[in-house]
Amino acid sequence: MNKQAASVNLELQGQESAKQSQTSASVDPVGEPLPPKARREPQERQVHGDIFADPYEWMRQKDSPEVQQFVAAQNEYCRRRTSHLDDIKHKLFQELKERTQETDMSVPTRMDGYWYFVRVVEGQQYAVQCRLPITGPDDWDPPQVDAQAAPGSLPGEEVIFDTNAEAEGHDFYQLGGMDLSRDGRWMLYGSDSQGRERYDFRLRDLTTGQDLPDRLDGIAGACLTPDAQWVFYTVLDDAWRPCAVRRHRVGSPTSQDREVFREEDERFWVGLGLSFDERYLVISTGSKTTSEMRMLPVDQPEGDFQVFIPRQQGIEYDASFASFEGAGPGGQDIPLAIVYHNAGNPNFEIDLIDLRDHRPPYRLGEGVCLAQGSPYGCEQGDRVEAGASGKPVNTPYWNPRNPAIMQGARGLAIEGVAMYRHFVTLSYRADSLPHLALMTKDQAARDFAAGRPWAFKELVPVEGDGDADGNAGHQGELAAANSADGADRVDRVDGAGSADSVTDHAQPCPTSAGEHLYSFGGGGNPSYDAPRMRYSFASYTRPGQLRELDPVTGRDRLLKAGKVLGDFDAANYAEHRAWVRARDGELIPVSLVWRRDRLPQVGRAFAMDASAQDSPAQTSQEARTPLRAGLPVLEAGSIPMFILGYGAYEISSDPGFSVARLSLLDRGVLYVVAHVRGGGEMGRAWYEQGRRLQKKHSFEDFVDLTKALQEHGFADPSRTVANGGSAGGLLMGAVANMAPELYAGIEADVPFVDALTSILDPSLPLTVTEWDEWGDPLHDRRVYDYMKSYSPYENTPRAPGDSRVGHYPKILVTTSMNDTRVLYVEPLKWVARLQSAGVDAMARIEVEAGHAGGSGRYKQWEDISFENAWCLDRMGARS
Repeated sequence: MNKQAASVNLELQGQESAKQSQTSASVDPVGEPLPPKARREPQERQVHGDIFADPYEWMRQKDSPEVQQFVAAQNEYCRRRTSHLDDIKHKLFQELKERTQETDMSVPTRMDGYWYFVRVVEGQQYAVQCRLPITGPDDWDPPQVDAQAAPGSLPGEEVIFDTNAEAEGHDFYQLGGMDLSRDGRWMLYGSDSQGRERYDFRLRDLTTGQDLPDRLDGIAGACLTPDAQWVFYTVLDDAWRPCAVRRHRVGSPTSQDREVFREEDERFWVGLGLSFDERYLVISTGSKTTSEMRMLPVDQPEGDFQVFIPRQQGIEYDASFASFEGAGPGGQDIPLAIVYHNAGNPNFEIDLIDLRDHRPPYRLGEGVCLAQGSPYGCEQGDRVEAGASGKPVNTPYWNPRNPAIMQGARGLAIEGVAMYRHFVTLSYRADSLPHLALMTKDQAARDFAAGRPWAFKELVPVEGDGDADGNAGHQGELAAANSADGADRVDRVDGAGSADSVTDHAQPCPTSAGEHLYSFGGGGNPSYDAPRMRYSFASYTRPGQLRELDPVTGRDRLLKAGKVLGDFDAANYAEHRAWVRARDGELIPVSLVWRRDRLPQVGRAFAMDASAQDSPAQTSQEARTPLRAGLPVLEAGSIPMFILGYGAYEISSDPGFSVARLSLLDRGVLYVVAHVRGGGEMGRAWYEQGRRLQKKHSFEDFVDLTKALQEHGFADPSRTVANGGSAGGLLMGAVANMAPELYAGIEADVPFVDALTSILDPSLPLTVTEWDEWGDPLHDRRVYDYMKSYSPYENTPRAPGDSRVGHYPKILVTTSMNDTRVLYVEPLKWVARLQSAGVDAMARIEVEAGHAGGSGRYKQWEDISFENAWCLDRMGARS
């Protein structure tokens, strides 16, 4: 135990509840700052006969002067403890700023009669929303716009919303959505100036720039009908749950608004929007495990919403509508419903319903199945295939219903189909990564009529493609894999000929292209009539690209590439996906990113390992991607490692580029992402195995990955820092208690560390809806005991005599007073308890911010620079 910790312990021993909290940072006899002393006022929590004494629950009184003084004292303590980092913090901020194109713009996107785009201007915190009119109905080529020009300076350019002007006078400002009328005259927008995620909506006349008197304050969200005559909006209950939908006639008093739907089940959230074809208003209600849709024709706004398919407990579904234009007898359209659900397959399937042959009420499972996910490892997998639930998640999956590009995939999860007038896209996860596939609408109609699997082609970037300076219009190349016969790799599509003409020989695409791990996504396609598909991709080391692909000709065009200023060269950086076996035998994916010349031994080790484990040529019935388990052993050395994790809500931590990350890599840090269970990287089974009564898998996976990397020479425990936020902050608190000796530091952002207390209180925001995620400890003793066994606050060292204190990492906590998702009191209590036990912990608390921290890009740059400075200091990698 160090001198500072011993001094802290003497100060804290024997405190009584009558004593007040220290309201300013003090110093020990040698001049080192001491943490604020928190008053102890034991309160008992009695549930299921179990009594837990909580000395810091009084901190829940947010507006009390004592709590506010304690928060100020913690901020002052953090400031003084980190003052030695001012120089490196400033340097990191400058590196981030100098690498970023501060004046820039997005690629224009067509919606109805305008091209919409966003500008950012050097020195300004927020974006400016702009638009230009289209030149005609066939204008589908985005206009060439000078990115360096001032907003509104080009002929015909309108500034429709300047967030900088709107944010004046506010320390925090966040948009909560925008909606436009079909004629482009009216804009509905919402804003939050406190970080509470309750938005104030206004309707603006874009011809005058003036807001109408209509005010919808403190709501969750809103939707404008295309004719701008009606606004439908969602309201929140006292637990911050969107619980009901109301209808407002534009120009009328809100006192005349009518409630059109209310969700009584407190587990369900209510959402609202227009269907993609803008024919229906759609109310979606959902818990973590069950969903339901209600629909109303947009031309009948005063009608009643009708259920599309009645809810079934444990079943999730979504639906969209489209047509096969001119594909029916006599050239008639074939109306379609595209239904995404997990009624028959836990990893979801997509069914196409021919609405000529089916009448409401519809049921899940009718129609033609386009694709199904893998049941392996899923709780309900045996309903699909006998013994599937007991198989490892990584078992390759074969299904004759699926397109060929999916055959042999591991962890296959279906994420959706989007149908446009000219093309169809398919999104799915396989082998721990997101994938995107494409086909022409004509081919889809032919496959549908023939009753065969659809001939999707998978998008795969060719290594080296792209223009590093971000100039638009570069002609790219795209590898395409189709659903032919599983033979040889398809030739590249380089802009010549028909995409359908190159689909005769292909094999399923690998999880990564060459040396990169990619995330693919369809984006910027708001118009059903668009003739070309926009999509984006990025890797950990390669800046993102926005591209446009013509599905008929195969022409693939770069619209915009992420631009990094200075001497950045993507070839200097490397990334790799490894698989490490956890204590229960499951293989866990882990992503590693490094700078080649700073950590050459990492690249050499993986290269030698790949050479030693070369696989024989695959047959048509083998997995589509080889999976090599384990890690090579590195030559001796002391490597600083930053390891990141989340593992909850089926949210995947997918590859993506970060300018701020470069400053870590350039200092020789090995950047690692642990894809632990509880996330969605390997589909529904991955999520199920890290939630409720299996939640500890998330923590164990993270610890096992950390330990394996250290034991194989990839990291030094004395130079290892872990990071996670929100539910990932719970992960940080849990691993700090389970294996403190593995980490030199832990950064926990808005951490969910008093999980059991929160989930026991139905009156708190989000609690009841969270029971599907964590279990219900209020009514189930088994869940209570399980959560208490891992909840960080209950298991944190309570006194200096705890043997773990001497091994405990240093802790940096960030939180926000207005956070409604993870209340400030959770990390505040946790820090107080850590400090009282002698753990070196500190908190940085935003007074005007929400769950995502401060607003404004420069403020966010300052925050990330501070956090990275602290992490680099703990890793011994500041220079």
